[in-house]
Amino acid sequence: MEKDLVNLFAIAAGTLAVPLLLFMASFMLWPSSLIKVYYWYWRRTLGLQVRFADCAGYRFCYSVRGKPGVRPSLLLLHDFSAHKDTWLPMLKYLPKHLHLLCLDMPGHEGTTRTNPEDYSIQGQVKRIRQFVETIRLNRKPFHLVGTWMGGAVAGVYGACHPSDLCGLTLICPAGLMNPVQSKFDGLMNDVEHSCYTLNIPLIPSTPEEMEEMLRLCSHVRFRVPQQVPHKEL
Repeated sequence: MEKDLVNLFAIAAGTLAVPLLLFMASFMLWPSSLIKVYYWYWRRTLGLQVRFADCAGYRFCYSVRGKPGVRPSLLLLHDFSAHKDTWLPMLKYLPKHLHLLCLDMPGHEGTTRTNPEDYSIQGQVKRIRQFVETIRLNRKPFHLVGTWMGGAVAGVYGACHPSDLCGLTLICPAGLMNPVQSKFDGLMNDVEHSCYTLNIPLIPSTPEEMEEMLRLCSHVRFRVPQQVPHKEL
């Protein structure tokens, strides 16, 4: 009887230990896979589907929920070095009957990477218009939302193509000049004039530069994750 009880506990412990060990191994060795599964689950929970739109050899990746209806469609543009899933925490608060589209900006995540001209504000505006025309989103005026870099692109898009839009929301848009330099702007200027490898504070190429980027962009200090190898990225 006691032997059977010990065997039962051993089987139960093994059953619990295997998935835990797999999770820890994935976290240490393949953290990106866990992140992809996490976003996949969140998109599925919110009813979003990932789709692609191709035009003249250029591919756009976006997630969508709902279909065009009486209310205007909502197109969301993320910020620099982010992706379409950046909007997931906000989407859960929006009505499910709205037609929502979250686009990977040019050169980000699943959207094609091309020449540097596509990454200027004007270049991105041209690509966003290409996307809008490809999926025929501008058959009816839609609402455009952008944050930081996406906010700058959205603002210029609205100026260039006002007839496409029925509304425009800019969240902390880049490109607006403040009369008084902020602490963040001062730190950015200091780093740009330092011995930074690429002189681009938001694109680190070494673990040390990543730590500096996190110091610039984060209110709460934290270290570079140990999954990042301590050599040139």
